[in-house]
Amino acid sequence: MKILCLHGFRTSGNFLQKQISKWDPSIFSQFDLDFPDGVFPARGKSEIEGIFPPPYFEWFQFDKDFTEYTNLEECISYLCEYITTRGPFDGFLGFSQGATLSALLLGYQAQGKVLKDHPPFKLFVSVSGSKFRDPSICDVAYKDTIKVKSVHFIGAKDWLKEPSEDLATAFDSPLIIRHPQGHTVPRLDEAATEQLRAWATEILSYNNKILNGENHELENGETKVDDEEKKPEEVSNKIDTTQVQQDGIGIELKREVEVVKA
Repeated sequence: MKILCLHGFRTSGNFLQKQISKWDPSIFSQFDLDFPDGVFPARGKSEIEGIFPPPYFEWFQFDKDFTEYTNLEECISYLCEYITTRGPFDGFLGFSQGATLSALLLGYQAQGKVLKDHPPFKLFVSVSGSKFRDPSICDVAYKDTIKVKSVHFIGAKDWLKEPSEDLATAFDSPLIIRHPQGHTVPRLDEAATEQLRAWATEILSYNNKILNGENHELENGETKVDDEEKKPEEVSNKIDTTQVQQDGIGIELKREVEVVKA
């Protein structure tokens, strides 16, 4: 299965690849991960300067209230072309601006606005993602529950904690993994690692059954579950904060201005 991985604001595909390298590599060993760079070169200082080498990129620009966007349509067109020519893709993995953009594309596809000829996406890994705030976008992208298997990493000290919580509500039966850190891709303790591994393994199992013609439980990206099972799952990820703070790659991008702190 192929996953499109979208990096955060003013970083790069290589940086996101480095960020998730702190997770057990066996979790996504059977997935093909693609890490493109953003459409536009960074138009300002990157918070990872001195931590990770340039160049740095951004997907689009925005105002301080995150309600007006510049070059968003150009970005969407670029990614749709990328997905069409390099895909098909089965899902997304994104951090911050990349996760926010991924969720938008998932919602837009579900509403028939983009990628009409591309197979429905099946999965989404969101780290510090959020919703767009422009009502004209929200009324389309989040109009209906997005029926894609999703996992959402939410940090207790993340200034996007509440927006990340809100984004998770846009998805059907989201798996929520909490951690005590801030705006970063967290290290995972044993419990969180096993939770993520089980989630990924289930998706691979369903996909293999579909390919073998055994069942169709992931038609249109939706896994059929009983009504009583449709509740968000949560796991608390208790990690060594001292070790993470010493890890340059685990830097909290506290001054990142993707959205106004909720």
